[in-house]
Amino acid sequence: MPNPNDSTARRLVLVLGDQLAPDSAAFDGFDRAADAVLMMEVAEEATHVPQHKARLALFFAAMRHFRDDLRQRGIAVHYSELEDDANRGGFAAEIARQVRAIRPESLVICQPGDWRVVQAIRETAENQGLALDIREDRHFLCGRDRFAEFAAGRKSLQMEAFYRQQRREHNILMAGDGPAGGTWNLDRDNRASFGKCGPPEIGPPRGFPPDGTTRAVIEMVERRFPDSPGTLESFNYPVTAAQAREALDDFFKHRLEKFGRYQDAMASGRPYLYHARISAVLNLHLLDPREAIAGAVAAYEAGTAPLNSVEGFVRQILGWREYIRGIYWREMPAYAELNALDAELPMPAFYWTGETEMNCLRQAVGQLVDHAYAHHIQRLMVLGLFAMLLGVRPYEVHRWHMSMYADAVDWVSLPNVLGMSQYGDGGIVGSKPYAASGNYIDRMSDYCKGCRYDPKRATGDDACPVTTLYWDFLDRNRRRIKGQRHMGYQLANLDRKDAGERREIKRRADRLKRDCTAQTYL
Repeated sequence: MPNPNDSTARRLVLVLGDQLAPDSAAFDGFDRAADAVLMMEVAEEATHVPQHKARLALFFAAMRHFRDDLRQRGIAVHYSELEDDANRGGFAAEIARQVRAIRPESLVICQPGDWRVVQAIRETAENQGLALDIREDRHFLCGRDRFAEFAAGRKSLQMEAFYRQQRREHNILMAGDGPAGGTWNLDRDNRASFGKCGPPEIGPPRGFPPDGTTRAVIEMVERRFPDSPGTLESFNYPVTAAQAREALDDFFKHRLEKFGRYQDAMASGRPYLYHARISAVLNLHLLDPREAIAGAVAAYEAGTAPLNSVEGFVRQILGWREYIRGIYWREMPAYAELNALDAELPMPAFYWTGETEMNCLRQAVGQLVDHAYAHHIQRLMVLGLFAMLLGVRPYEVHRWHMSMYADAVDWVSLPNVLGMSQYGDGGIVGSKPYAASGNYIDRMSDYCKGCRYDPKRATGDDACPVTTLYWDFLDRNRRRIKGQRHMGYQLANLDRKDAGERREIKRRADRLKRDCTAQTYL
């Protein structure tokens, strides 16, 4: 087995924490006798936003397991642990230190998932006088050039057209030239709530008790980041490729069947319901999206899962996930600064703690604190909704998202949050602002039953803050959203309110803005 302390290498392959795939393009042509790998835990990446302890533990534990797997395969790995005395604390400085010791002829890396990191590594390679080979990330089914071809000449980049193209190109859920079942998108069949009876008993996703390597990481995170948000008490994420496959199989066996119908539903104290909890291992490349898609399609073909569940699952991976990545690389770096609604408030402190009287936010943030996880409707129609209605600066919502979610990587977080959730991009991703009153949350969850606020009221002491801010949002953004598809009905309802009620809504909304942002975490 090669000695990782050998001081020379022909090519030095950089492997980042979200690139943990042994078949990565970065390893193409890898020569065990002449090449080496560099992996780095750096404080700069762990602290550029205050990160959830579970997110830190997941990344570091997965990286260390991947390092060990590479070494068992006979690959020389130079690994910088966070607490190494010589660790310089940032990618640029640590790469420079390692390059001086290893003396490679060139650097190789798979396309990073963060525009900022790409620029830092390019600059570092140039400063070190080394050629840098950045290779396309074939984890994804649609390369950046292919997405550029799709986008060329289009006035609108809505996801549905892209999704249909993906289905055709990869022959997934197709019946000849058309979609299986005769319909491309079965989202209308996937919006059921649990009703008054609430959800049935649903077992939690397959958990993975920490082994020795993971326990060492947990102890390090608790020691080095005691003030970071969140808790590690229930940490049981998959941290290896084998565990990721077990988690996927568990979803197919126990939850895929009803995933579609109830994927938008929410329930108090039930963070996972019928969801898969595989987004984190997908984004770390521990799980290949092709495997996830193929398994779901096989379940449909075997008759163990209905088409609406399988199509909804496939759409999230083959459609939405690939589309969001395409948007990120097409629009960056200017995309990060977009703020179409001129929202400028800071993020409220309770988004890190859950300490609020609003039960919907208390429930959603509370499970984030415990698990670093919330499913897509909690993200969009509770947490994202309230931030947009309040008027928080979109990039600050993205920074919070990067702080609190185990699966957050820049390429997936920024367009989802700034574009879809906050409408900060003015319609590149979403066709309209996803604005709703507390009535939507009441319909799709049991949160309002445990809350002192009335979702039907916009004024008065028991008025729901979501409902108050909804009407205020429509009023203050009327000029921006007038004429937009699907917004006319909402504005017409606003116009039915008399001037006195609208003035009281504005007064209450202004108080809510002051009260919610009086304390900030950052």
